[in-house]
Amino acid sequence: MTDQVLVESRDGVQIITINRPQAKNALNLEVATAVAAAVDELDESDDLRVGVLTGAGGVFSAGMDLKAFLAGESPAIEGRGLCGITQTPPRKPLIGAVEGWALAGGFELLLACDLVVASESARFGVPEVKRSLVAGGGAALLLARRIAPALALELLLTGDPIGAPRAAEIGLVNRLSPEGQALEVALGLASTIAANGPLAVAATKAIARQSADWSWAEGWAEQDALMMPVFASADAREGAQAFAEKRDPVWTGR
Repeated sequence: MTDQVLVESRDGVQIITINRPQAKNALNLEVATAVAAAVDELDESDDLRVGVLTGAGGVFSAGMDLKAFLAGESPAIEGRGLCGITQTPPRKPLIGAVEGWALAGGFELLLACDLVVASESARFGVPEVKRSLVAGGGAALLLARRIAPALALELLLTGDPIGAPRAAEIGLVNRLSPEGQALEVALGLASTIAANGPLAVAATKAIARQSADWSWAEGWAEQDALMMPVFASADAREGAQAFAEKRDPVWTGR
């Protein structure tokens, strides 16, 4: 356990808060290890349905802690990527809630999130090329899958930041909030997702996330492999029965 990352649960939603505001929530090994452990708990717990990743003190994250880097530390987990989520995102949905800056590695953490809520004053950027570095934590590899390739290249090759309204316009941000309200808006979005069938949500995320790597023929077969166990589940029967009985479903994840 560490006070550099705070973890709490609210009604099936796990909140992960990077808690180094004095360092603009820069990412070091201690933060990375704690975030990875938190998302492991998210995936393993039957009581948790959705995760929300945010930062303390009005900043999401300024990226890698350069002082820690110079001391030989890395915020990457071997085989899992930055903070254990950029190469291997959690199976359950993860929402980024952004106040202030999301830069470099902080920006790349958002690409591991499925949805992003940002305050209207938030700022986003991948400035690595300005330091003759490469955004190797996921941005160079994945950003063009998230937004139009030409817009991704503009961000990557100029290194210039953009504001939250522009980020929403190009599809990086799902919802804007007033300043200081990103977490609350993200929790509302998480609550809506958490009310749905957990098996269906996880399978739907897996299909949507993995489909870019499948051919047309492979896609239908891979989708069936993920989908059919959900259709055969007790939760699927509960969903249909609850609809017929005009009541809220009670999910068991089975």
